[in-house]
Amino acid sequence: MPKDAEPAEAGPQESGSKAAEKRQGRIAVLVARLQKLFAFRVFQNYSTVQGPILASGLAFQAIFAIFAAVWVGFSVVGLVVAGNHQLQQPLIDVLANAVPGLIKASTSSPGAIDPKQLLNAGVFGWTGAIALVGVLVTALGWLASARSAIRVIFGLPQPTTNFVLLKLKDLAIGIGFGAALIVSAALSVAGSAATTALLPLIGISSDSVLGAIVGRVVTLAVMFALDAVTLGIFFRVLSGVAIPWKRMRGAVLAGAVGLGALKVLGGALLGVPKSNPLLASFAVILGLLIFFNFVCQVILVSASWVRVGMDDRGLPIDPVAEKARREQERKDAEAARAARPRGLARLFGRRPRVTPSR
Repeated sequence: MPKDAEPAEAGPQESGSKAAEKRQGRIAVLVARLQKLFAFRVFQNYSTVQGPILASGLAFQAIFAIFAAVWVGFSVVGLVVAGNHQLQQPLIDVLANAVPGLIKASTSSPGAIDPKQLLNAGVFGWTGAIALVGVLVTALGWLASARSAIRVIFGLPQPTTNFVLLKLKDLAIGIGFGAALIVSAALSVAGSAATTALLPLIGISSDSVLGAIVGRVVTLAVMFALDAVTLGIFFRVLSGVAIPWKRMRGAVLAGAVGLGALKVLGGALLGVPKSNPLLASFAVILGLLIFFNFVCQVILVSASWVRVGMDDRGLPIDPVAEKARREQERKDAEAARAARPRGLARLFGRRPRVTPSR
């Protein structure tokens, strides 16, 4: 009887093991399908090279860089647009839209900086001189860190360019970003004026809800174009890699959409620390830190998009660095072959020569 009972007991166990094998097989198929997805491979590459840690470091540096840059920028711009409210307010609005919670666009809006104090600041005073040194250290340091992070995402070694030349390049890029903000403010003014003039022609009042929506869309379109250009400069100019523009198009557009979404949701990010009474007094600063963390992650995920897209097409990110890598691999292989024992020495091993004693 015990022998006859064994097959009856083994039946459920076998069926259970087969069911487990089927589940494991389905999971393996699902994982294999996920690994083939482009988005999955983009985030996999981003995580493999420790992208979240790199983004956190960039966000921490960005907090210090943005305050110094805004102080110096407004001190210089204040000399030009002093007393001209038509030029001041669009510039304030551009900064308020670019970094939610940084500038008080109005008395009711939250913000860490009062624009009236900035416009009255002097760049030639002690505070302006200290802030100028601060912006040179923090902003240029952030750009250098961003270059290093993007090259890590690209799987490239750090540049060997002269340190002074790199800093001059970063300074030119920083000045270019400042000029881009001024240009975007001018475009915002022109877009608002054109919208106000054209809406009545189609029977829509500029003060209506639809008119406000159209004006908001125009502002977001200007910011989208600025973000796309900024990402293109980051991936091609800042990183020092001549990536074809058409290979960056998808990553740049997707990154610009992500940055635009963060700006629209900026108020929600600023409200996160307010939910904790212990953090309420630091809500603006913590909200900015959270915002910059997401911004830096979007930038680095977009860089990962570029790398995976290039890898899929079998194109090296940097042909010069790839050629140097292959040459080094060839030299290492030749050195390894030269170090291998040959002939009888391979069978019996190399024995050290013993010098006979005299």
